[in-house]
Amino acid sequence: MRFKTIVAILQNEQDAERVLDCAIPLAERFESHLVGIHAEALPVPYTSATGFPDTEFLQVSAEMNKERADKLRAVFLRRMEDSGLSFEWRSLESFSGDSALTGISSVRAADLIIAAQRDTGGDPGADVDTLVYDAGRPVLVVPHAGPLVTTFRRVLLAWNGSREAARAAFDALPFISEADKTDILVIDPPETLDEAPEAAGAEIAAALSRHGANVSVSVQKSAGASVDDIIQERITESGTDLLVLGAYSHSWLRQLLFGGVTRTVLRTANIAAFLSR
Repeated sequence: MRFKTIVAILQNEQDAERVLDCAIPLAERFESHLVGIHAEALPVPYTSATGFPDTEFLQVSAEMNKERADKLRAVFLRRMEDSGLSFEWRSLESFSGDSALTGISSVRAADLIIAAQRDTGGDPGADVDTLVYDAGRPVLVVPHAGPLVTTFRRVLLAWNGSREAARAAFDALPFISEADKTDILVIDPPETLDEAPEAAGAEIAAALSRHGANVSVSVQKSAGASVDDIIQERITESGTDLLVLGAYSHSWLRQLLFGGVTRTVLRTANIAAFLSR
C-alpha cells in the first residue's frame, strides 16, 4: 500500500507553508496526487440601521475572503508548479469557513490527510479534532513549531489493543514498513487468562514484521504517571520522529470533558503524529 492521494488542509498563511513542507516530500516519496484544500466563510448578512441588508459590508467581506483564498492558492501553486507532481487546488466556501470541515467529502476519498496542529495562540487553524474524528481516513498532524522531519525513520506505535490502535497500525504501514525501527509501546496491559502482561503487543509485532517492519515491544507500568507523559518521555529517549496513535479510543465526550491522549497530541505533540480511528 502507498499513499496515492494526499490531501493538504491549508487554513491560513501561518500553517500553509508548514503543511506543504511535509506534504510535498511525502507526495514525491509515494508518487502521490496532492490536493490542496482551503475554505472561506460565507459572508454573514448584517442589516443596516434602516433594516435593509448591509450590501456594502457583504461586498467588503466577500472581497477580503477572496483575497485570502487567492493568497493561499498562490502559495500552493508556487510550491507545486516546480515539483513535477500531479496536483489540484480546491477553493471552497461554507458557513464555518473551516477548511477541514468544509472539505470532508474530499478527504474521505484520500489515502492520507495532512493538517497543521492547532495553535494555542492567534488563529487556531482548522478544526483538526473533528477532522480526525469524522474523516474516516488517517490524518498526519504536523506540529506547529520545532524541526519538521518527513523521513520518519523512527516510529513509536502506542498500542492498547483497541480497534482504533489496530486501524492506526495498519493505516501507517507505508511508514512502518520503511522505517529503520518501530517501537511498540504498551502501557499498563491487562492481565488475562490467555496472555500475561509481558506478552502484550507480541501479536501485533509479529503481524507488522511480516510486512517487513523492524519492530520491538516495550511494556511499561504507568506507576501513577500519565499516559501522555510516558509517551512523551519515550519519544524523547528514543529519538522518535513519528507517533502512531489510535485516536479517541475513549469516547469523544469523555475526551472533551476530561482530556485525553488524543487531545493532548493534537495540541502539544512536538513531532508529527499519525492518527486513525
